[in-house]
Amino acid sequence: MRFSGLRVLKEGLTGNKGWQAHWRDAEPKSEYDVVIIGGGGHGLSTAYYLAKNHGIRNVAVLEKGYLGGGNVGRNTTIVRANYFLPGNSEFYSHSLKLWEGLEQDLNYNTMLSQRGQISLFHSDGQRDAAIRRGNSIVNQGDEAELLSLAQLKKMVPFLDYEQQRFPIHGALISRRSGTARHDAVAWGYARGASARGVDLIQNCEVTGIDIEGGKVTGVQTSRGAIKAKKVAMIVAGRSSQVAAMAGMRLPIESHVLQAFVTEGLKPCIDHVISFGMGHFYISQSDKGGLVFGGDLDFYASYAQRGNLPMVEHVMEAGMTLMPAIGKARVLRSWGGIMDMSPDGSPIIDRTHIDGLYLNCGWCYGGFKAVPGSGYSMAHLVATDEPHAPAARFRLDRFRTGYGLMDEEGTGMQHNLH
Repeated sequence: MRFSGLRVLKEGLTGNKGWQAHWRDAEPKSEYDVVIIGGGGHGLSTAYYLAKNHGIRNVAVLEKGYLGGGNVGRNTTIVRANYFLPGNSEFYSHSLKLWEGLEQDLNYNTMLSQRGQISLFHSDGQRDAAIRRGNSIVNQGDEAELLSLAQLKKMVPFLDYEQQRFPIHGALISRRSGTARHDAVAWGYARGASARGVDLIQNCEVTGIDIEGGKVTGVQTSRGAIKAKKVAMIVAGRSSQVAAMAGMRLPIESHVLQAFVTEGLKPCIDHVISFGMGHFYISQSDKGGLVFGGDLDFYASYAQRGNLPMVEHVMEAGMTLMPAIGKARVLRSWGGIMDMSPDGSPIIDRTHIDGLYLNCGWCYGGFKAVPGSGYSMAHLVATDEPHAPAARFRLDRFRTGYGLMDEEGTGMQHNLH
């Protein structure tokens, strides 16, 4: 089923009764070429690109709950490529280019809004760091622009420029950054994968990984055993638990990251704004709600809920940056389970077990990486060779210490290790 303006108009005039299910609700077969554990954004995009780019269609995506019920539907929807370090920079650049063609590729409205991201700086030292980051981004082939205080005031006059604790000196803007509709991204990839023959199997919990002679042979699930030539573990915050089924111990900690949304308001924020000193970021959704978040809750947990002290911290940071939002009523909050790696950068790699692959450690970068992650993971699974933009995301860097990419000290709690 293809979408078009004429089809939307026709369905709107006839009660929307002609729409079909977007993907098949498949029953598990006894054997697949590839089994993907995890039906989130990264797992679904991997399945899609396996079928589209490599012609591997005998694929099953196994999801414990419902498709898109994890982190892909529990984030602040920010899309950007303003990374600094080699390895991260080229990967997120590649992912952003995929974002820009994603709606045409999927024939599905992901509501990508390239409204631009403004990253504030508050000192001379931070200005220097912003200049270095901007130059790195430009050298990578993307765009970045330094904004003076006067330019920033004209663009976003509603910030508190009089505060003394964190005085605003200017900002770095990436105009191609923005937001996308998180659940639409999951649905679009699910629809595209299913149309190419991939089986999307919901309510199917993986309870074991079968290994014989150092080679993966399949998985045990709540719906029976499934044989597979290759198995990909793409389960974000649950990576340590799933890898343990294969006897692996990962350098991953799982933490909660909360996000919040207010009641709908008239349009007032045209960009994504990042307030580094308060670790606060905010944008406005198409429905008018202010969507914002802050730091991790800083305790290990598998619960998709957060604690009240971090709620207070995020609200304080928001009020420090934008006192005007003080009377907005918060409608709801939610928590995602973040798989935090020691250096704040992801892992896309083969494991020591033949036919078993790993995709995890996305820290704060999971949603914006969905297209690039799936593209690179599909290439790895299909060819057993790393995809060039993700070539530095090797698992053994934590064993050897070579190739660590500590982007901003945003990995797990360094002081505890």
